[in-house]
Amino acid sequence: MKRIRYLLQRLFSMNFSSMFKTINKIHTITHKNRLMILFDMIYCGLVFQAGYMDYLVFEMYLVPNEIRKTYITRGISNSYVKLLNPKAKWHQLDDKVDFLKQFDRFIGRDWLDLREASFSDFESFCHSKDKIVAKSIAGTGGWQVFIHEIDDQSDLKALYESFNEKGLDLVEEFIVQHELISSIYPHSVNTLRIVTIRNGDKVHVVYTALRIGNGKFVDNLSSGGFAALVDRETGIIIKPGANRNHDVVWKHPYTQTTLVGVQLPFYPEVIEMVSEAAKLLESLRYVGWDVAFTEKGPILIEANSFPGHDIYQLQAHLNEDRVGLKPLFDDVIAGKYDTV
Repeated sequence: MKRIRYLLQRLFSMNFSSMFKTINKIHTITHKNRLMILFDMIYCGLVFQAGYMDYLVFEMYLVPNEIRKTYITRGISNSYVKLLNPKAKWHQLDDKVDFLKQFDRFIGRDWLDLREASFSDFESFCHSKDKIVAKSIAGTGGWQVFIHEIDDQSDLKALYESFNEKGLDLVEEFIVQHELISSIYPHSVNTLRIVTIRNGDKVHVVYTALRIGNGKFVDNLSSGGFAALVDRETGIIIKPGANRNHDVVWKHPYTQTTLVGVQLPFYPEVIEMVSEAAKLLESLRYVGWDVAFTEKGPILIEANSFPGHDIYQLQAHLNEDRVGLKPLFDDVIAGKYDTV
């Protein structure tokens, strides 16, 4: 019944134009009959709670049902959030200011809430800073994020008013990332996405991937970036960069840096930090953390009470058997599996 209800909810909110474009794209790749693709897509929605983008991104049209049932689809991810993260507590992470206050000792940068700050506060904040980052408190996916250079010629009053007009209500100190991470791609802060599930007092790391920018100053996949799978225990990149379009990169196209084999700096400290942070959240047990690397150590950028699932099963990151992450997540939630 839950699956039917989920499918009906998705049906009424679906972008049919985008869905049929997706069907055409899969037809071009596979040469399968479009009607058969549609029927199989609907079947995957009913049985595996998969949206049409899940069907495309996870290449569900290439794998049998035994493998499909191992994938964390949109509906499955929603069920994890519903089970582990009460909606009344989402604001602890989704409101960027609430997040910055709660995890102050892990932030490692100055910030200012423009909803409460005067121009004088803003002027003082900008003093001695070369760059600042302005963003919307409610923004996601790298949207509504702007970088501004500050010098003696900057019209701070005009900048302050511009931020207010655009609804940019948070400014932060610009992060200078670790030299090793910058050598992969220097024009974005490349962050490690770590997904944790807390079961009692134990924090389990169930997924780790380095998100890397590509042509823009943000690293999100939705903005053209790549994700490279990282070994959860060692912090070494073990799979190439990949994106939603099935592009696979072994060397970054901008720097030609080889990705596989890179040891992320401060990895034990990263695990310790997110484990401590996760234990501060009494009610939110399933969290996606974004961690940046500086020369002094790791810092938290943000956290998500509704972690994006589309990054989990990029085919370039799966083993030859193509088994997804659902068995691992289910075992951790049930207390049947121990992780780092």
